Amino acid sequence: MSEGTDVDLPAELVRIRGSIDNIDAALVHMLAERFKYTQTVGRLKARTGLPPSDPAREERQIKRLRALAEEAGLDPVFAEKFLNFIVAEVIRHHEDIAGAQG
Repeated sequence: MSEGTDVDLPAELVRIRGSIDNIDAALVHMLAERFKYTQTVGRLKARTGLPPSDPAREERQIKRLRALAEEAGLDPVFAEKFLNFIVAEVIRHHEDIAGAQG
């Protein structure tokens, strides 16, 4: 069976993939919204002289996200890796903002 077109695939697979595509789109939109807020935080930190990173908050967020992941049946190690990836990008943005302000 060829995967060239959806017509060649079982309807259930097409339906499930459609759901996955919708979730992927929602994730992208949620990340965009999250980064809008973190950009605002970065500008506020730069204006007030706060450092780009907050290790204590990051640690609390990791613990919180790991607990949420466990409750949701998601691998907490994966959830932590995902958050670390996002936080690293946020810190990079905050450093860029601070550099532009300084």
